[in-house]
Amino acid sequence: MITIGVLAVQGDFAEHAHALRLAGASPREIRSPVHLDGLDGLILPGGESTTFSRLMRLYGLTPAIIAAAKNGLPIWGTCAGLIALAQEITGDNPPILGLMDIAVDRNAYGRQLDSFEADIAIPALGVLPFHAIFIRAPKIVRAGRSVELLASLPDGTPVAVRQGALLCTSFHPELTSDTRFHRYFLTLAQERQTRRNAAAV
Repeated sequence: MITIGVLAVQGDFAEHAHALRLAGASPREIRSPVHLDGLDGLILPGGESTTFSRLMRLYGLTPAIIAAAKNGLPIWGTCAGLIALAQEITGDNPPILGLMDIAVDRNAYGRQLDSFEADIAIPALGVLPFHAIFIRAPKIVRAGRSVELLASLPDGTPVAVRQGALLCTSFHPELTSDTRFHRYFLTLAQERQTRRNAAAV
């Protein structure tokens, strides 16, 4: 079975773990660098990005996750996790992991009261639209040439992007009963598992 880590220092990691079980994967809560061993993928959940960043540094996870990503580990960031993956955060905010060639504006869609939901087309998931939930969502304001657009709002703003084994969403798929995005991420993890098994032969 595919094993997916969910960073569990802060945020809605339990919801991601539940969605992973429904999608057929084995979730593992990650709170220490040693927990990263043997993973097929890693999810950075939504939460409060400043707290998120501080706790990752405190537990020694920041350099460990960067090293794992450079070794090909698929990583998916949702909301605050997207902010963590971005190479650039607008304002005077330094990057947290700086792994994906995107720039983001934190809380660009407003406060908690300004949260919204939208049905968006995501061709990679099939023909049915995906019901996306945006909560204090970050806005992707720049994407590099190697970044693939998976979904956008009607005004053209990107809300789901991929760069190799890195995946980012501004919204929260884990807060819906639709597991298609989690199953999509599992395909990236399956590729990773297949490569590792072949190298071990």
